[in-house]
Amino acid sequence: MFKKKKIIAIIPARSGSKRIKNKNIVNFNGDPMLKKTIDVAKKSKYIDKTVVSTDSPKILKISKKYGIDTPFIRTEAYDDKASIHEATLVALRQSEESFGKFDIVVLLMPNCPLRKLKTLNQSIENFFKKKKKSQISFFEYGFANPRWAHEIKNFKIIPLNKKNLSRRSQDMNKLYCPTGSIWISNVKTLKKYKTFYSPSYGYFLINFEEAIDIDTYDDLYLAKKFI
Repeated sequence: MFKKKKIIAIIPARSGSKRIKNKNIVNFNGDPMLKKTIDVAKKSKYIDKTVVSTDSPKILKISKKYGIDTPFIRTEAYDDKASIHEATLVALRQSEESFGKFDIVVLLMPNCPLRKLKTLNQSIENFFKKKKKSQISFFEYGFANPRWAHEIKNFKIIPLNKKNLSRRSQDMNKLYCPTGSIWISNVKTLKKYKTFYSPSYGYFLINFEEAIDIDTYDDLYLAKKFI
């Protein structure tokens, strides 16, 4: 049934990363990191169109090299203060002006390069099976359980919840963290609420490896170890 829906994958690839210079095109196993996401999106049997939205002529050129025939220079929401939801809406509007209307938008962050094709397809299948208007990818917290989280104020370490400090992880409910690996939304819903976290958004669980979201050199080092 959902094959009748027109699905677009949007890959937002801004150039101005601060913690890793040129993060989205940094060398990753011999290729620009962006290529991993382009390859998976273009191989998906459900995605009708894949676009890259960027503020960089260099990333534009790289996108074309790896099979994106019409990448876009983003006209708005291109600085580091713009949310990923805003950037997606701008890219969606530009795409619709060039390719017509779409029913479903799939957001694939290029700094999550370890997502697999099978997982992407299963995520899309789950979105339609559960009949949600939007869906976020999550992974289960491991040893870094946020129930034991602390913050530092005035040089003092303060627990967010003191009661949890004496509790064992196996005695607490599992917690899950969102990752930018695979976000999906009905286009009308995204336009209405201007966020993928629309009312009653759904979830799709992925493993830690595919959830790795590269923002720092430590993240990059860890991701390369999985390769």
